Amino acid sequence: MNIDAMFDRPDVSQLVHAFSLLETEQDIEAFLTDLCTPREVCDFAQRLQVARYLDEGEPYVQVQARTGASSTTVSRVSKALNGEYGGYRRILIKLEDGE
Repeated sequence: MNIDAMFDRPDVSQLVHAFSLLETEQDIEAFLTDLCTPREVCDFAQRLQVARYLDEGEPYVQVQARTGASSTTVSRVSKALNGEYGGYRRILIKLEDGE
């Protein structure tokens, strides 16, 4: 299934909309706790940290060492960070603006 088709599915669309309804960090924590395993949440957090380090210009090997991420994960995050959808880039800008 391609990315665009995935977001055309009603169940996926509902999930996206559900995230948009969350108002506080506590709401988000509660939803993530119900939705994901602890490992999945930690994997998401690791990927975001990988994106941040790559965006700061750190070399792949250093990012792997700092985060414990596999070379495959670092490569995949790098591809997404520089890809057409821009999700990592958008959230990193928002995090910087909020800090």
